[in-house]
Amino acid sequence: MTETGCGATATRGPTGAPERHGVIGTQRADEPGTPADGPGPQVSEGQEAAALLSESRASVDPELRSAIAALPPMMRRVALYHFGWQHADGTAAEGNAGKAIRPALVLTAAAALGGPTARAAAVRAAAAVELIHNFTLLHDDVMDRDATRRHRPTAWTVFGDADAILTGDAVQALGLRLLAADPHPASAAAAIRLADCVMELCEGQHTDTAMERRAPYEVTLEETLAMAEAKTGALLGCACALGGLYAGAADDDIEALDAFGRQAGLAFQLIDDVIGIWGDPRHTGKPAGADLAVRKKSLPVVAALTSGTPAAAELAALYSAPYDDDKEDLERTALAVERAGGRDWAQAQAADRMARAMQELARAVPDPESAGGLLALAEFVTRRTPCRPPARRPPHHPARQGRPQDPGARAGPYGT
Repeated sequence: MTETGCGATATRGPTGAPERHGVIGTQRADEPGTPADGPGPQVSEGQEAAALLSESRASVDPELRSAIAALPPMMRRVALYHFGWQHADGTAAEGNAGKAIRPALVLTAAAALGGPTARAAAVRAAAAVELIHNFTLLHDDVMDRDATRRHRPTAWTVFGDADAILTGDAVQALGLRLLAADPHPASAAAAIRLADCVMELCEGQHTDTAMERRAPYEVTLEETLAMAEAKTGALLGCACALGGLYAGAADDDIEALDAFGRQAGLAFQLIDDVIGIWGDPRHTGKPAGADLAVRKKSLPVVAALTSGTPAAAELAALYSAPYDDDKEDLERTALAVERAGGRDWAQAQAADRMARAMQELARAVPDPESAGGLLALAEFVTRRTPCRPPARRPPHHPARQGRPQDPGARAGPYGT
């Protein structure tokens, strides 16, 4: 397994079917979607994903702007700032509303099973999913006290907790209202599915915040994986399923699309957690080691804590003490996670979850040509910002011996 990057990918064989999975190399910041080991099939897939995201943003933005225009003035101002369309003083901004991954999944899934007509019909549903996603971001930033998002101050730091929370509530209502007003025959089922997803998101967030109050040794890897699926995988799965609903797909295909999105979402979260520790702040827009500073029990950290290695005991001691605002503290903590095997485990798990996602995609969309867009997007979300290279370690290092226990895993460096 290579250890130079922080993403997982799947490529297609001669027939177009997903074939190989592994950890990709670190990519240059000026070449998004291009792995460091040279050009190949991944290059065109990266370009395909970029085109799908651009097209989705162009389709969905008018619906988003129209919906947000209906908000009361103060909430509208906060929402326009959060989406990157205005500065804090209300003047127009160039905009950085995110990559639009979730609406792209809705539209691409609809197109995969229903063609251009289904894609066009699903635009409101795609906008609804994006509104729900941004409601969670507004609330998460308040609860996590995150100071930056998309390279600018978060909404709560500019407008205060109350206005950020209330705007998040209103944005959630806008998302569900879009589906309720949609005359498409699938809109009612889509609204129910999205509302159920919101409840799952809230459950995942509650579990996450409750875990942060527990001692390091009390948190299991199994419950951390379940929390990550609820917080991240659920909405990506829902996005894919909504696309299937608007395409008139069979129930089994809709559930397979949901499973595909969930597994890809879990791979995304694993890589995101790696970036939260080892990501380059010039690309992430967040301070290096931000997750470690707040003693966040992310997936690599919990894998390390449960590895049974000497480094795990060192990490538990560090996590039991408050962060002392010292760069050396972050470096020691990151090294302990790595030495206990947390980084290797997370990267291998991301590749494994991508393999599972590809199996579900093949079940939902058997035609490789039709599935190509969803495959490209799945690869995009798990091919992420460059990370610092792993620390050198001798072959006998405890990280080679530790075995974080994941009952659901089928492949990984620990034989799980």
